[in-house]
Amino acid sequence: MTADQLKELITAGLPCEHIALEGDGRHWFATIVSSQFEGQRLLGRQRLVYATLGNRMATDEVHALSMKTYTPTEWATAQA
Repeated sequence: MTADQLKELITAGLPCEHIALEGDGRHWFATIVSSQFEGQRLLGRQRLVYATLGNRMATDEVHALSMKTYTPTEWATAQA
């Protein structure tokens, strides 16, 4: 899977203000900013992202996905 394909999957299921991906095709690191993360704890945010992948984790199409998730406000503070 390419970074563009993974980005398409995530953004199709989760509105993102920002998304950056790094990886080798199976192992990925993502930075994701979404207003959908408002009021969500870390685990809830991760579940939202994993839900966009469907069964691709189970079929090993995406072997690993590490992520940092931010609300737009958190992102703005992190970038300052």
